[in-house]
Amino acid sequence: MPTFPRRRKPGTPPKGPRFSRLKKRFAPRTQGRAAGERSRGIYLLPNAFTTAALFCGFYAIVMAMNQRFDQACWAVFIAMILDGLDGRIARLTNTQSEFGAQYDSLADMVSFGAAPALVMYEWSLNGLGKVGWVAAFIYCACAALRLARFNTNIEVVDKRFFQGLPSPAAAALVIGFIMMMIDPDISVIPRKVEWVSWGITVFAGLTMVSNVPFYSFKDINFRKSVPFIAVFLIALVLALLAIDPPKVLWPIFVIYGLSGYAVYVWQRAKGKRVSIIPLDDADDDLHR
Repeated sequence: MPTFPRRRKPGTPPKGPRFSRLKKRFAPRTQGRAAGERSRGIYLLPNAFTTAALFCGFYAIVMAMNQRFDQACWAVFIAMILDGLDGRIARLTNTQSEFGAQYDSLADMVSFGAAPALVMYEWSLNGLGKVGWVAAFIYCACAALRLARFNTNIEVVDKRFFQGLPSPAAAALVIGFIMMMIDPDISVIPRKVEWVSWGITVFAGLTMVSNVPFYSFKDINFRKSVPFIAVFLIALVLALLAIDPPKVLWPIFVIYGLSGYAVYVWQRAKGKRVSIIPLDDADDDLHR
């Protein structure tokens, strides 16, 4: 018996291909994503490094409570290394995500905000009473404000500079001082340097929320050839670190912590505008 095609009612749109519904259902979810937009997925590799950095910050707090300040300090420095690796690994493996960015900020708050403040308080500031814990709180609050400002201004600031002292460098400034003071060759009693500890803690905290520009080293091209003296200097720094890390690391971070103010004063002396947030042409004319 011959078969005839069914008539379509007037006004009914024609049906698509037979498997079009299946294609729409199982199509990749990334097709509609705009270029450069971060994924909302959760990736294992970069977040594993972030979790390790978070663990180091928590471990530093526990060791400080047990008066094991040497292990607490090294835990914060290891967190710095892991914090520098997670973002680079995410970019290399193309696993950047909004979850990873927010998770990294929360881990930084623990490792470079709460941990250095509590380690410094347990080591020296607790002898000053209320003045001591106020200094620790100022540092902790400034670290939170600095991270929040970094997340909101990340698309508008000049990539060559940080707006204020980065939280890992501020943590190194605080923790490096403790490492040098507890070094067996120096071995200073904490009560003798209470006010020095207070000044370093407050200075590091306030510098984080300042508008002072600090060089970010993000415009360095590691694939470009360098002169021989550069390789020699790198080898020299590594050799010095191997000889006595506490006495070498802290002066390096002190120089970096003061470098932003040197750039700020130099730019102001030359009459230039000191801001890493670019303005439009109208605002530029007002600042010339």
